[in-house]
Amino acid sequence: MAGVDGQRRHSRVEDALAIGIGALQVSLGLTLFQAAGVLSGGTAGLAFLAHYAAGWPLGAVFFAVNLPFYGLAWRGMGRAFTVKTFAAVATVSALAELMPGWLTVGAVSPVFAAIAGGLLLGNGLLILIRHRASLGGIGVMAVYLQERRGWRAGHLQLAADAAIFAAALTVVPWVGVALSLLGSVALNMVISMNHRDGRYMGF
Repeated sequence: MAGVDGQRRHSRVEDALAIGIGALQVSLGLTLFQAAGVLSGGTAGLAFLAHYAAGWPLGAVFFAVNLPFYGLAWRGMGRAFTVKTFAAVATVSALAELMPGWLTVGAVSPVFAAIAGGLLLGNGLLILIRHRASLGGIGVMAVYLQERRGWRAGHLQLAADAAIFAAALTVVPWVGVALSLLGSVALNMVISMNHRDGRYMGF
């Protein structure tokens, strides 16, 4: 099926494979973060806060905190985006719970974990974006408010992440928060370099 300017749309099989591949890379990044005691922004950051503060399972909390945002996704981004985003979040949540039984991270440099984890998260998220999906949550709310209220989505996302990192200081040593910021820089570098107008966009 052709999309804008004659580009062919991704098939459902391609979308399903992309969600699986993207979710796997995201879950690997989360595993590295968890091994180093760092966290990310967005709803994954909220899940990390609950995990570090109360010991709640990371994947289950990540799934739960995303639930309130699907209504916004449906109204603002449409049914297909919402369904694929739900599938991506559910897959990441399941993999985050299963990963400890498949992969044991022993001694790992926290700096390496922050950078490599951020790059994995960024690449996984990029794959999802190119197949019209996301990791839900705060990013969806930011886009929705930009379209409905004219607020800058990037500024909203940045403010939310800043609040999450500030809250993290109550449960994570300041070095862990600093490394979390390093991981966030790595993640956003991947997105900013590869997700621009005029470059590859999936359909």
